[in-house]
Amino acid sequence: MTAPALIALAHGSRDPRSKATIEALVAETRLMRPDLRIEVAFLDHVRPSFETTVNKLVRAKFEEIVVVPLLLSEAFHAKVDVPEVIAAATASHPGLRIRATKVLGLEHAFLEVLDKRLREALSAARVRELDALVLAAAGSSDPLANQAVARLARVWGAHHKLPVTAAFASTTPPATGEAVRAFRAEGRRHVAVASMFLAPGFLPDRAAELAIEAGAVAVSEPLGADPEVARTILARYAVGAVELVPV
Repeated sequence: MTAPALIALAHGSRDPRSKATIEALVAETRLMRPDLRIEVAFLDHVRPSFETTVNKLVRAKFEEIVVVPLLLSEAFHAKVDVPEVIAAATASHPGLRIRATKVLGLEHAFLEVLDKRLREALSAARVRELDALVLAAAGSSDPLANQAVARLARVWGAHHKLPVTAAFASTTPPATGEAVRAFRAEGRRHVAVASMFLAPGFLPDRAAELAIEAGAVAVSEPLGADPEVARTILARYAVGAVELVPV
């Protein structure tokens, strides 16, 4: 019996760095499971669309698909966009079974990737001392999604025994610049910012710009095509594939 195909479904961005990063992440995932059919799709801005990728798999005679949303929060895109495109694809292909997993989310294992990216940024900036941290994320109109970021920030800060604040790149306060300035107002002069984003784009760039303007000593790159993220994609797939098995 053929295993279900895996679609790694990203939001999409007009920034070409974002698409390149997502494609590199999917390539990393394929290396770990060469036996699986793994495809990429995007909700908006770039190709291939979800519809295009589903049609491709249907032509290849796949009858079951597991969709792993490459999203870090259970917010609007996860609750609205993903179900909508899956419903449309299911309606277009009678008999096709599609199962969406939960999003990548804010796994504690991602803190190891965050630390790796931050060490790279600190090394590049020749910074050896820190007295505060800011965890920068996209932010959401959903307060529960923002609370999840704040909880992860507390875990991260406790691990490093440093004060930490969650900051957001969208409309939710505080912005990264505000968070850095608040720490500096307390007398802390070595504030670093870690980017809890999956790939480069407008929001992480804006968060970094505001942080540097406010006096941050370093800002890390997004998580990117890290093996830990790829392993999480496959863990989500495994659960989704089991859920497709008839009871």
